[in-house]
Amino acid sequence: MDEELLSIGKMAQMNHLTVATLRLYDRLGLLHPQYTDPDTGYRYYDIRQNARLDMIAYMKELGMSLAEIGDILAREDITLIEEVLLRKHEQIHGQIRELKLQHDMVERAIAGIERCRKSPTTGTISLEYIDRRFIWAIPCTENFYEKGIGSYEKQLASLRAELLRQDFSHIYSYNVGTSIAREDFLSGRLAPEKVFVFLDHRLAAEHPDSVPVDSGMYACIYLEQFEDEANCAARLLDFCRERTYNVCGDYLCEVMTEANIFDSSQRRMYLRLQVPVQFR
Repeated sequence: MDEELLSIGKMAQMNHLTVATLRLYDRLGLLHPQYTDPDTGYRYYDIRQNARLDMIAYMKELGMSLAEIGDILAREDITLIEEVLLRKHEQIHGQIRELKLQHDMVERAIAGIERCRKSPTTGTISLEYIDRRFIWAIPCTENFYEKGIGSYEKQLASLRAELLRQDFSHIYSYNVGTSIAREDFLSGRLAPEKVFVFLDHRLAAEHPDSVPVDSGMYACIYLEQFEDEANCAARLLDFCRERTYNVCGDYLCEVMTEANIFDSSQRRMYLRLQVPVQFR
């Protein structure tokens, strides 16, 4: 046996690995010992094999699995490395997009909860400036104001099913809204037209069927129960008429946050009813 060969323990120590890792690499065919003692079964490595361990470590840092590394080393084809890296590149960008989405939704959830904590009491009406938004909607097929919360749950389930078919992340379905056409709202008729989700600018650009909601001043009223929406909507309409505000767009009901923590029997929502107004 060559006296310059290193024992498996020394080889592992030199490369900051464990003996178990070198045994695994041997078993997977990534790196075999230079010599195995036939009597004792001890494994010995040549110091020049450090180059192969460096290559394996480099590939692992690039996100390659041991199976991918083994395939590349066995085929000795540098173009295969490029193919694997291109796949990893797309995979990493997808993960970045997902993390960005989660980050945005966490920020939105924090803002919704903070607004819930600091908001005025239920029924308080305010004027607010709201930035431009985008919505992606499906038609409402039932009037849940007449049929009740069970009908609303059906509409919400339909929206989430369609979102999945359109490859939206499920997380978007936690910031939903419903709309009533301007003419119906002004006539005092609660007839839901659409159920929708809010999108950011990036995702709206990927879905050309999304619709912008213009920025502007909105008359708003906050509430904590679905059952109070009809009464609060009527109060919002009276508020606009008394001040001769011109309602210039559709009525929106936005779920700011959900608080299904203390009651498992029904959905607890914190809602913002809003209509865009112009001042005469």
